[in-house]
Amino acid sequence: MADTTTARGPVRARRRGRARANGAGYAFLSPWLIGFLGLTAGPMIASLYLSFTDYNLFSPPVFTGLENYQRLLTDTNFLQAAKVTALYVVFGTPIKLAAALAVAMLLHSARRGQGFYRSAYYLPSLIGGSVSIAIVWKAMFIDEGIVAQIGAVFGGPDAAAGGWVGDPGRTLPMLILLTVWQFGAPMVIFLAGLKQVPLEMYEAAEVDGAGPVRRFWSITVPLLSPVLFFNLLLETIHAFQIFNSAFIISNGSGGPAQSTLFYTLYLYFRGFRDFQMGYASAMAWVLVVVVGLISLLLFRSSKSWVHYSGDDK
Repeated sequence: MADTTTARGPVRARRRGRARANGAGYAFLSPWLIGFLGLTAGPMIASLYLSFTDYNLFSPPVFTGLENYQRLLTDTNFLQAAKVTALYVVFGTPIKLAAALAVAMLLHSARRGQGFYRSAYYLPSLIGGSVSIAIVWKAMFIDEGIVAQIGAVFGGPDAAAGGWVGDPGRTLPMLILLTVWQFGAPMVIFLAGLKQVPLEMYEAAEVDGAGPVRRFWSITVPLLSPVLFFNLLLETIHAFQIFNSAFIISNGSGGPAQSTLFYTLYLYFRGFRDFQMGYASAMAWVLVVVVGLISLLLFRSSKSWVHYSGDDK
């Protein structure tokens, strides 16, 4: 009996020690948990409930079932917003990643001033999403802006009233140019990945007669595929969230001719202009599901084109 009691003593002491250590860990984690539950999980659950209701902010929500989701299928403005956003994601994301990779490769081959150029190219990513940059960008593309003046010098097509900003066929390319200009963040990540590619592989391929294009597709792209996948995933999700620049450039209207009516902008109109919070919540959850499905598709497809270090395949 005495031996059993003596043996249990150290066990209880270890348990108390683990409990104190766990308690300290949860205490340090508690600010994040409180913020997550109060500012993320709680509002998400509330918006999921509101998506099944008719709610206008001023009266209690009335449960309507799937009515909000059914209305989405017949809402022409919703379909236009989905179309504009899809075009922006499909064209803007690849061009931005291509520009980021091209500049990263140039900086990787540079021997002098790499730190300065890296900072200079990264700077637009820090300020590109601000209201002030959107205002400057809009001023550049109006009918009296510098872009129209340069186009006139080189015999470009006549701009519509308001320049690119007033031409429904040019507003989306203008916004795509703005997001491409902010390629600094993926560029830095690509540059870090390029530094991990062994130079010996390039030298061996050059000895075997491989040219620059063959070395790029056979060495750079496969070894950089995890970084490419990471950037593709982040930039795709980020592209779906465009709001500030579209709101400022269109003066909060989504025009001209709904050419800048992005998904998040239309969601804002429904929720905070028309006070249809239930409908806006349904739109938000549709966006969450779509982005989740696209992310799942990217993860599934990555098995065939992403090559990790030590992977036998």
